[in-house]
Amino acid sequence: MSRLSGTKNPFNIIVIVAALGYFVDIYDLILFSIVRVPSLKEIGIPAEQIKNSGIFLINMQMIGMLLGGIVWGILGDKKGRLAVLFLTILLYSLANIANGFVHTFEQYAWLRVVAGFGLAGELGIGITLVSEVMTKETRGWGTSIVSGVGIAGAVLAFAVAEWGWREAYWAGGVLGLFLLGLRVYVSESGMFDKVKESKASRGNFFSLFSTREKLFKYIYCIMLGLPIWFVIGILVTFSKEFGEYLGITDAINPGRAVMYHYIGAALGSLITGFMSQWLKSRRMAILIALIALTFSITGYFSSFGASTGLFYLIIFILGLAQGYWAVFVTVASEQFGTNIRSTVTTTVPNFVRGSLVVMTLAWNAMAVSLGILSSAIIVGAVVMILAFFSLFKLKETYGKDLDYIEVE
Repeated sequence: MSRLSGTKNPFNIIVIVAALGYFVDIYDLILFSIVRVPSLKEIGIPAEQIKNSGIFLINMQMIGMLLGGIVWGILGDKKGRLAVLFLTILLYSLANIANGFVHTFEQYAWLRVVAGFGLAGELGIGITLVSEVMTKETRGWGTSIVSGVGIAGAVLAFAVAEWGWREAYWAGGVLGLFLLGLRVYVSESGMFDKVKESKASRGNFFSLFSTREKLFKYIYCIMLGLPIWFVIGILVTFSKEFGEYLGITDAINPGRAVMYHYIGAALGSLITGFMSQWLKSRRMAILIALIALTFSITGYFSSFGASTGLFYLIIFILGLAQGYWAVFVTVASEQFGTNIRSTVTTTVPNFVRGSLVVMTLAWNAMAVSLGILSSAIIVGAVVMILAFFSLFKLKETYGKDLDYIEVE
């Protein structure tokens, strides 16, 4: 266990900064799902192209996150958690402000890449900091608070989007810039300061492929989170299209669906975090969440002819069940040593987000012959099986001492 002698950070300040950073992160990340239809209509995209154009823009953002996850993760191990945390905030804040001025699809697409690149570092670096400044017995509480507060950013995104989609992007950028002011209250992780003084290699992404054990452990961490972004990126983002296919009584508002889902996810994050602390087991808490998510997805696919209210309720329950995101990222952080921890904790959730590109392409391709529901069932079944398998392959990390270095 690290003795954080000399660290200036009261852990609560770190948790507050990380939580607010993730709040703004989620605000931007989910905002496009909320304003997808009105923003694309305003820049001249025909109604029949809205769905495919939306998939393309989501994929562009996820590609940016995939690249950013690698870059920010490595820099977090080489240069420090704190500098990278605030650099990512600055980048996605400026991209958000610029996004409010777009008038062409090409401009929209490139700014989604830039925003995604900036967003990629926020959660992983924040969780890394919190994990390293809290005790091994209590860090689960800290990471759950970060996620629970952060996920609520989706609710604010829905409320602000009522002003207009351009105004919503501008507001997100301004929020991020205000957050930069909190930098003066935060100092670097004590564990990172210690490893920086050692001769250990830091932020070597390719070291994760140096042994079979490391490689598979890393892959299992990624596969564990796949169902979360299947739900967010397909079932919730395209809830309007699924609602029409299922014969839901009234049209589904995608923005409202996102809001209900993330209210559930914020609560689910706190509940799953509490379970992991109470049960003293990350694996057991995630297992319970995965079982609940399996039943929730089944309910979603079976809701033919349901009322609009019931469909929104199912989407809320999906959020509760997929609220294991914070515990999942914490597990990834706890699997590896301090000299590679930022790289892992930042790349894993972004590879999960980036996997949405593969999921949406597979879903869209199969939908041509199978329909959007049957193709979604196939993609969903695959990611759930991979998640259950990965959970049983990963070791329990509750109470693990993180003050160690990965030997190459």
